Amino acid sequence: MDYGLKPEDYKEPRCPLCEDPYGAAPRVKSVPQQRIVEKMNAYMAARDYEGAERHLLYWLEEALLGHDRRGELMIRGELIGHYRKVGNKEKALENADRVLALIRDMDFEETISAGTAYVNAATACSAFGENERALALFEKARQIYEAAPKTDPSLLGGLYNNMALACSALGRTGQAMDLYEKAILSMRKVPDGHLEEAITCLNMADTLVSEGGMEQHEDRIYELLDRACSLLEDPGQAPAGYYAFVLEKCAPVLSWYGYFAAAEDFREKAEKIYAGT
Repeated sequence: MDYGLKPEDYKEPRCPLCEDPYGAAPRVKSVPQQRIVEKMNAYMAARDYEGAERHLLYWLEEALLGHDRRGELMIRGELIGHYRKVGNKEKALENADRVLALIRDMDFEETISAGTAYVNAATACSAFGENERALALFEKARQIYEAAPKTDPSLLGGLYNNMALACSALGRTGQAMDLYEKAILSMRKVPDGHLEEAITCLNMADTLVSEGGMEQHEDRIYELLDRACSLLEDPGQAPAGYYAFVLEKCAPVLSWYGYFAAAEDFREKAEKIYAGT
């Protein structure tokens, strides 16, 4: 029997200031991704890690309230990197799991965005000792990146370098060194990629030491260390905060190898940049 009911008889009235009516598809309110990243970079340049976390969590909540899954994906990727840097394994892997679930739910598994998500998740896994899981994720990213005709060389460089670290941790020295060489070739195609190349040179030196010790590979190791120091001297056009971050990251490694003067010089440069920021 037709009771003459119309939608307005059983749906909640819609208010422009309220949520969507019951049963309606949620409206997506996108978060400003570029502005979020720029502000995040400013926090990191000032080493304000607490401010960076507050910033990302605020916008994560906005993305969730606005049903913006693309925004959520980007923000959780940033959170993975943040929690990895501050050593919070639980939250880094929690966000990595959520990112992987989002990729599946959004049917993004064969996209460049998925490749980036796999790299972010894998890097966190590797940082906290889950290298087998990391390699599986890196391999997924590699298949996507290498199959895409216009993958940014910086993405490939980052993938190869981080994948090599996982291989090195598992004792796969030959595979690691091949990946490091690929990383260097990729980063030479990128403006200011020389800073990433410097990091890769130090990673290669560490891998050779772990494989056969200083004596077995002494000449090659010192060649890599000298190359890294030379590359680190020039910031190029890299943002000041990023240059300081790289110097701060590389200085302890150089100290370990006895490059005390270079390490101290790079620390001082980083501190001056941070103080200016």
